[in-house]
Amino acid sequence: MRIGLLNNLRAGRSNPQVRRILQMLKDYPEVSHIETTSVRSVPEALASLARQDIELLAVNGGDGTLQYTLTQMLTTDDFPNIPMVAPLRGGRTNMTAMDMGAHRSPIKGLKTLLDNIRAGRLEDHLVDRPLLRVETLRDRETHYGFFFGAGMIHRAIDLTHSLFPNGKSRGSLGAGMVTAGLIMRAIAGRLDGVLTPDKAQIMLDGEFIDGGEFTLLIASSLQRLFLKIDPFWGGEKAPVRFTALASGSKRVAMAAPGILCGKAPAFVKSEPGYTSRNAKEVELRLDAGFTVDGEIVPPRSGEIVRITGDRRIRFVRA
Repeated sequence: MRIGLLNNLRAGRSNPQVRRILQMLKDYPEVSHIETTSVRSVPEALASLARQDIELLAVNGGDGTLQYTLTQMLTTDDFPNIPMVAPLRGGRTNMTAMDMGAHRSPIKGLKTLLDNIRAGRLEDHLVDRPLLRVETLRDRETHYGFFFGAGMIHRAIDLTHSLFPNGKSRGSLGAGMVTAGLIMRAIAGRLDGVLTPDKAQIMLDGEFIDGGEFTLLIASSLQRLFLKIDPFWGGEKAPVRFTALASGSKRVAMAAPGILCGKAPAFVKSEPGYTSRNAKEVELRLDAGFTVDGEIVPPRSGEIVRITGDRRIRFVRA
């Protein structure tokens, strides 16, 4: 099997860990590896790996690195045949890799992956996750990833980056601290600043959901988000898990703990303002900015965003 490794040196891990990976690869000469130092160099690196007809691509980076890699692979002509992808936990925030069961250490994860390939055990480590295709209809931009968040989520990421400009706290730890603070503010009814509601119109599989203002608009194809949060309770068989919380929803303090743990209380299914469904297509009209796997898209007035989950590639647990 032809194996490639995209090694993002700026994804948040320390240089000693990167050097250990490069040292380990001396025992695996079959791996073609390329180091990148910025997002701008990723397209050229991927094009180089594509010319080698790789069949499996390991990505050593965080959610942003993986999202950018998948988008480049699926929106350019570099890869006539899309390889399998193995995400490593090599960044500050590794929500996707963690959901797929990747080893905490990217070095051990990569070594286990390569040993399983040599032993012919790869089939036992395949992971099924549909990709989100996020399209902006005004300028025809397309992003591929696993998590979408608009409005408050967009602003919360900006807040996390301002509070934790460097270091690991910008990852799950920082995101968890900011999330906890925002939940407490929401329960107290302090819906201002980051929590200011956003106007949006929502269509789920062609069905209009009552419009208005929303404090939460998120979609994902993962089973768990960071810190094992699972704020979805739809039961439909469809790839896009979507949740919206309207401004002014009642009993938020009672609902929040269960929603975060993936066990929404029964009353939210009939309480106005709470929406969580699995859909084939979500369409949003909004003025707020949004994020795809931590990558920020700035706000544009009257933007229409379409989210689908009909594209699948094969992922491998590392």
